[in-house]
Amino acid sequence: MTTGFIPPHGGYRNLLSYRKAEIVYDATVYFCDRFIDRRSRTHDQMVQAARSGKQNIIEGSMASGTSKEFEIKLTNVARASLEELLADYRDFLRTRGMSEWTRDHPYTRRLRELNRQPNADFETFRRGIENDDPEISANVIIGMIRVTSYLLDKQLKHLEQAFIKEGGLRERMTRARIYERKKSGN
Repeated sequence: MTTGFIPPHGGYRNLLSYRKAEIVYDATVYFCDRFIDRRSRTHDQMVQAARSGKQNIIEGSMASGTSKEFEIKLTNVARASLEELLADYRDFLRTRGMSEWTRDHPYTRRLRELNRQPNADFETFRRGIENDDPEISANVIIGMIRVTSYLLDKQLKHLEQAFIKEGGLRERMTRARIYERKKSGN
């Protein structure tokens, strides 16, 4: 056993949930600048919800070394922010008489294919995100939000299991202290 009790932390750039949340943020900035009045409260709310989704993943990852509880809470805040953003996109479509794509819509299937590509980034989805038709753009971003939310749900389940198995900082501190005492013969 190692005597250190603060595990490696950070590494959020390696999280698929973070990479997808970053695409959602960049796409939302583009979408709002293009299709929603910049002076509108909705514009600011949507951009901030997308930012919160991304930033809370970062903050949770960085805090994970000393607080698994905080990591879980912030990951859930990221998930909740994206759910709020999803509702805004759905409102956008509904109030303009546009439709949300069904699961078996051909474009939804294509979006799933693109999401399976390793290292998919904004460029992978650019044609859909920057489409002149706001219905297509909104639906592509909705699809990205759904994928990100799914990944965050899986991440939360993993964090829960890791906490149950390994405990939190106080438990790791106690184990490290006991180990040191045994090692030194005290």
